[in-house]
Amino acid sequence: MAETDFSSEYIIAPDPEAEGLTRAVTGRDQTGTTSEIRVVEERPLTIFLNSREIVTAMTIGDYPEYLALGFLANQGMLAEADTVLGVTYDEESEAVVVRTDQTTTFEEKLEKKTRTSGCAVGTVFGDMMEGLEGLALPPSEVNLSELYALSAKINRTPSIYLSAGAIHGTVLCEGARPLVYMEDVGRHNAVDKIAGWMRAEGISPDGKLLYTTGRLTSEMVIKTALMGIPALASRSGFTAWGVEIAQQVGLTLIGRLRGQRFICLSGEERLVRDADPADVPDEPKKARRKGAR
Repeated sequence: MAETDFSSEYIIAPDPEAEGLTRAVTGRDQTGTTSEIRVVEERPLTIFLNSREIVTAMTIGDYPEYLALGFLANQGMLAEADTVLGVTYDEESEAVVVRTDQTTTFEEKLEKKTRTSGCAVGTVFGDMMEGLEGLALPPSEVNLSELYALSAKINRTPSIYLSAGAIHGTVLCEGARPLVYMEDVGRHNAVDKIAGWMRAEGISPDGKLLYTTGRLTSEMVIKTALMGIPALASRSGFTAWGVEIAQQVGLTLIGRLRGQRFICLSGEERLVRDADPADVPDEPKKARRKGAR
């Protein structure tokens, strides 16, 4: 029996067949047999704030406008009060320019840096930490029935994560519905695309949950908290600092979410146990792997 494709539930769903995001490469496996697989593309994207070059990020290249907006917002370079006049992407120069109605106070913060597909962003991380001072997220309940439904839908959604691997996925959710699913070589990029979409569309973080395929690191927790989203869940595990920050700001933090199993290390009192884990089927083998055969 064919599995249900939940892509129609999304406002933005992954498109693993989109041109330019992956390419076919031929190699030989352990037995010497010729094998063709899909590999993820990487390309630079330079982000400008008005006339100031801020950073160069390595990305798969989709939704560059959302990535730029989200990056600047998550770094505190775009305040809620700043009016964005336009976001322009030039494919030839691989650059995106975000223009505001006046010079912001953050344009001199960064010298030119290359932001790789890894996790550390140097001084940028320090700027994010400053934004946590006095931050407390509003309490928001998470129903286990909705959490299990989300996990099942997301893990069965066609994606580059399932077809090629070597990529992270982040999904903005509300209740039992996944809204926007973004992928990129760095989990920070995927989150920034979500933040950029929310900024562009005027979407409130109230009652939302962020789901990620990656680790629940301090950076992931900080970005989620700065976006005002009260809950963060992942298939993967935690870092100690990520847990500490989640507890500090009141973020519900759920990890190792696979099938009927999960562990909550922050905000357990906000879980509504309205589903019996014994009634939840285990996830199919296809959903457990990061890449296709």
